[in-house]
Amino acid sequence: MDAPAGYFVILTILGVLASASESLRFDIQSSHTKCIAEDIKSNSMTVGKYSVVNPNEGQALPDSHKLTVRVTSSYGNSYHTADHVESGQFAFTAAEAGDYMACFYAADHNPAITLTVDFEWRTGVAAKDWSSIAKKGSVEVLFL
Repeated sequence: MDAPAGYFVILTILGVLASASESLRFDIQSSHTKCIAEDIKSNSMTVGKYSVVNPNEGQALPDSHKLTVRVTSSYGNSYHTADHVESGQFAFTAAEAGDYMACFYAADHNPAITLTVDFEWRTGVAAKDWSSIAKKGSVEVLFL
C-alpha cells in the first residue's frame, strides 16, 4: 500500500472509531437530578468529561451554576465524585460489567434556573487518545 492510500485508510478508521463516543448536551432544572447510564464491559477503559455551559459568555460562571456529579456502577461502587463544580472529568477501568450511571444534581435555587451541561462519555476503543497515535509523517503499528 503506498503512503497516501495508507494515510487515507488510517484516517478513515480513526474517524469511524472517534464517532463511537457518546457526546450530548442536556438541560437540568435546579433541585433536580439527571442520570445517564452506559453499559460497560468488564475491564473496559472509560473516560468522561462534563461542563456547565456559561449563559453569560465573557463573564465568570455564576455560583448558582454548579453541579454535584457521581459516577457509580450497578453494584453501587463509586468511581467519581465531585461537589459544587462547573466542570470535571473522570477515567477508570470498569471492574465489573454492567450499567454505569453518571448522575448530575443541580442545587436548589430560588428563583428556579436551568443549567445546560455538555457531557462526553467514551468507553472501550473510543476511550483511546487517537490523536497521540496518528502523528505527522509516521504511523505506528496499532494492536486492538
